[in-house]
Amino acid sequence: MSLTAPASATATPALPVSLNGVGRSFTAVDGERIVLRDVELRIAPGEIVALLGPSGCGKSTLLRQISGLDRPTSGSLTIDGSRVAPADQRCAVAFQEPRLLPWRTVARNIELGLPRGTDRKRGAERVSELLELVQLGHAAGQKPREISGGMAQRVSLARALARGPGVLLLDEPFGALDALTRLTMQDLLIDIHRAEPATIVLVTHDVDEALALADRVVLLGTRFDRPGATISRIIDVPGARPRDRASTVLARLRAQLLEALGVPSHHGR
Repeated sequence: MSLTAPASATATPALPVSLNGVGRSFTAVDGERIVLRDVELRIAPGEIVALLGPSGCGKSTLLRQISGLDRPTSGSLTIDGSRVAPADQRCAVAFQEPRLLPWRTVARNIELGLPRGTDRKRGAERVSELLELVQLGHAAGQKPREISGGMAQRVSLARALARGPGVLLLDEPFGALDALTRLTMQDLLIDIHRAEPATIVLVTHDVDEALALADRVVLLGTRFDRPGATISRIIDVPGARPRDRASTVLARLRAQLLEALGVPSHHGR
């Protein structure tokens, strides 16, 4: 699978992201619950960063901080040097569940992601571009109930891209898919990034997915003596995408990541 389409003129240039001492806590019945603590991270324009860590360690919470869907209790976040705004329009988010409107067609679901005030003609052109980019031109008039889970996730990605984001945030977007469809979607994401190279932050539980897609893998973890998750390790992933998933280099990194996560490497994923 390979795309040769140029980057869309509608897309915002990929933007840098900076997290400066970010912390997030919540008030609970039994006191304060600290989820994130002192997170420091710089993400370069166009980079793909995977957030990896145990369930409940704050990966999705951190993604919400970057998007402006939630606010940090301490520290600050910037995109392209300016503070993240509530529901920051420079970002777009795609979730594990596609969240498509069942009464709208595939094309009209993608249309929902267009910036407000988009000219009707240009909007139709942009939706058509995105349908081709995610290889769904043949399904434009179908309803969500008429397409597969993998196709629905492609619609979700296209809807997120419709805004032309400088930062694309993906919260386990392929987690509910079967293994083969998941691999296909990973390859498609690489093609999409080549055509429209936004900065991407990806939450995943899949070590192999992180190694296939990311320039860097950021591990979140907690210490027994301090509440709240912070960055425990950052691993650079060498090699241009698409990568050979069976390479010895990735095998070594996989073993390192699994060990850091407390999983014996012979257990696989």
